[in-house]
Amino acid sequence: MSTWTPQPAGLQEILQTIRDSTDTQGNVQRAITHKLNTFTRVPDYIAYLAYILTALPQEEDQIRTIAGYLLKNNARLLLNVSPEVAEYAKSAVLQAFVSSPPLIRNAAGHDIVAFLGALEPRNWPDCLQQLVNMLDSPDPALQEAAFSVFEKACEDFPRKMDVEINGTRPLDYMIPKFLVLSEHPMPKMRSHAVACLSYFVPINSQSLFVHIDAFIACLFKRASDEDPSVRRHVCQALVLLLAARPEKLMPEMSNVAEYMLYSTKDKNESVALEACEFWLTFAEDPDLAAFLHPLLGRVAPVLLDCMIYGEDDLLWLDGDTEDTNVPDKDTDIKPRHYGGKTHGLDREQTEANGQERKRGAYGEETLDDEDEDDYDLDDDDFADEMSTEWNLRKCAAAALDVLAVRFGPELLNVLLGPLKNKLWSAEWLERESGILALGAMAEGCIDAIEPHLTTLVPYLINTLNDPKPLVRSIACWTLGRYASWCTQPISEQHKNSYFVPTMEGLLRMVLDDNKRVQEAGCSAFATLEEDAGPELVPYLEPVLRNLVFAFDKYQHKNTLILALQNPAYVEILMPPLTSRWAKLSDDDDDLIPLLECIASVTIAMGPAFSPYALPVFQRCVNIIHQSLLQYQAYQQNPDLDEPDKSFLVVSLDLLSGLAQGMGMHLESLIGQTSPNLLQLLTVCLKHPQAPVRQSAYALVGDLAMGCFQLLRPHLPAIMAELIEQLDPEPKVEFISACNNAAWSVGEVALRYGRDDPEFQQWVNPLIARLIPILLHPKAPRSLHENAAVSIGRIGLMHPNVVAPHLPEFAQAWCLALYEIRDNEEKDSAFRGLCTLVQTNPAGIAKSLLWFCNAIIRWHQPSAELNSMFQQLLSGFKHHDEAGWAAQVSSFPPVIQERLATRYGV
Repeated sequence: MSTWTPQPAGLQEILQTIRDSTDTQGNVQRAITHKLNTFTRVPDYIAYLAYILTALPQEEDQIRTIAGYLLKNNARLLLNVSPEVAEYAKSAVLQAFVSSPPLIRNAAGHDIVAFLGALEPRNWPDCLQQLVNMLDSPDPALQEAAFSVFEKACEDFPRKMDVEINGTRPLDYMIPKFLVLSEHPMPKMRSHAVACLSYFVPINSQSLFVHIDAFIACLFKRASDEDPSVRRHVCQALVLLLAARPEKLMPEMSNVAEYMLYSTKDKNESVALEACEFWLTFAEDPDLAAFLHPLLGRVAPVLLDCMIYGEDDLLWLDGDTEDTNVPDKDTDIKPRHYGGKTHGLDREQTEANGQERKRGAYGEETLDDEDEDDYDLDDDDFADEMSTEWNLRKCAAAALDVLAVRFGPELLNVLLGPLKNKLWSAEWLERESGILALGAMAEGCIDAIEPHLTTLVPYLINTLNDPKPLVRSIACWTLGRYASWCTQPISEQHKNSYFVPTMEGLLRMVLDDNKRVQEAGCSAFATLEEDAGPELVPYLEPVLRNLVFAFDKYQHKNTLILALQNPAYVEILMPPLTSRWAKLSDDDDDLIPLLECIASVTIAMGPAFSPYALPVFQRCVNIIHQSLLQYQAYQQNPDLDEPDKSFLVVSLDLLSGLAQGMGMHLESLIGQTSPNLLQLLTVCLKHPQAPVRQSAYALVGDLAMGCFQLLRPHLPAIMAELIEQLDPEPKVEFISACNNAAWSVGEVALRYGRDDPEFQQWVNPLIARLIPILLHPKAPRSLHENAAVSIGRIGLMHPNVVAPHLPEFAQAWCLALYEIRDNEEKDSAFRGLCTLVQTNPAGIAKSLLWFCNAIIRWHQPSAELNSMFQQLLSGFKHHDEAGWAAQVSSFPPVIQERLATRYGV
């Protein structure tokens, strides 16, 4: 035990401040927060907090719990304190955990998890050992509390748990222990056991996989557990296994499928949601299509039934009113869009919108931290506000979307009857879910649905008159999904029967008395307009009259969607935009959607935006400068209110729009404005708030593409930040910033050119961070893709430095990019990979199947890339004809066939 003891005066000061913090008045709270922040500079602050938590039983539980909460939030201080202080804090929280009332024990448990995360288990092995011993405690409350700590640690940092300590791997004895405890008489213990085991599946933990059969047997045993929490974790574990080790489930697939179908209908929504995730994961893996196909007739109708709004959704939505004149609450207009500029690549069949999965009308995946504004939702995908949470309805709709892409007409055959029943039901909730399903299937089933659209489109147009706003809004979204059919110039009759009524109906929705319907109408109309192109010209005047009227009518939330207008209409749109722009001050909230709006206009207009550019550019630089000064003042004096990051983020996004639209035309603007934009940009890259960094890294990439010579002098400072941002395990809120950093570095590498000595200094540090991102099993798919593209591009420019690493990443690289649609970005990345293979041919030997699969997935590679493919494949064949033939004979038939047809190998 450490000999540390508190100074009485210091202890009293910290205690009194914690007592004062229970005062709920805002101005008192700010002063307290500031004072607590100053304590973090006291070298033994964490020991004082641990002392208050542990050694002062006479204090109220609330005071001790707050000390525990502060201790958790300051766990990282452990890394910089004296050994005596660290030792005291560690032993104190363990002591509080073992022998305290429930509230204190709970706080100490959170502290232990935070300490383990900061120190890493390998640096605190006796804690792990004590927790394992507690799992056998005769006290059920202590047993359960210890397991709760394990569950949190296994979920938050499974890799840090999967290590060797002093020659042994703790997981080698913990996993068998968890398996035994999955049969514990207490439901909470069984639930923790299954959960802990499941978190080691995605990281391919060997300690778990040596017991894989026992683990699967345990899941089957627990599948009918009476406790819904246990069943939920069983479903979650099966989803993770399907994603990581599908071959282990396939022999049992008929039983697993039965169980998952049954669980998707579970009365407990959290169980049903986890089970529904199984079908989404199953559908997303093209290699499993053959196993999923026989189940289609049973899975699809169950998913359809899961798409009806639940009672909780309806309570939350409260969307049944005409609310156009009700002021937007701040919670309504939280700028979820701002900071959403994320670089993503288009995939074959399903679009990538810079997210793990396409969510469409169904909302986001699990990336919604409290701010919810760090992740972009595609406008054409209804920017759904049904609730902030990923739920059963959205998951089922997303699964149906992917099934439609995978199975097309066969899915429609299965659902035609049930879908008709829903669409023509007397119950509005049934009708609404049917319309959502129809929209979800649009992308994959369009050929099969097309013959029915002559009935369905008039049905949807008619539904725009429905008294229920939720029905009108989903009808808008679904019409948007079929806009390309409505706008086809087939005949005058087609135009008059479908295009004109759709256009008129959606314009009516743009002016609806319900905000949700306005937004859905706006979004769908933008899609229609994009697809219609010149077909819209005869109707331009009435359309614009409506939109300018909408501009006045809308409150600021829906102003944003008016950004989606065609460049041909800018002449008519710019006067109301500029007059609004002139009236608003730099700190007016209504300026935010206006800046977003102009950003879209600049990209659409390109150099033609020049007449409007200087005042826009100067104002953005001023806003960025002022925002950074405000944030600096706040950091120096936390008594101040934290500045709103939205102005800063949207200004950076607008400058990205200018860089994309105007390129080197920006040079004169940068020269004319002060302070210098690029110096401000370097500060934004270090900003503590994730959305600011995200937009700043996007701007780095856009400036590299559009005006590299202006960026180059500032790159040494920028690259130092960029390398830091490339984190294999970014916190959730920093995923998109990491994504944009990974993308922008590839753009910068290309612009420097081949073997540039200045860039060469950064190649090894970049590769050392990009490869772990590419290999990380839990990184979002978009992060894998951007890391792969940048590795390829850096390899193209510096092959001798990157080629030795090829065996390490080749397979993961090919897997990350084989489904991406042909484009220039993918082309340059593949030229880089081919250059690396030319430099180090042995490096691709173990990944040849994946390399060939990625090659044959190209539809139209550029002449240069195609020639590189031909040379490499011919070279492999001529180097060892017998070996090549033997290897190719083991490839799937489609790969053999295309290699022979296209490249004669």
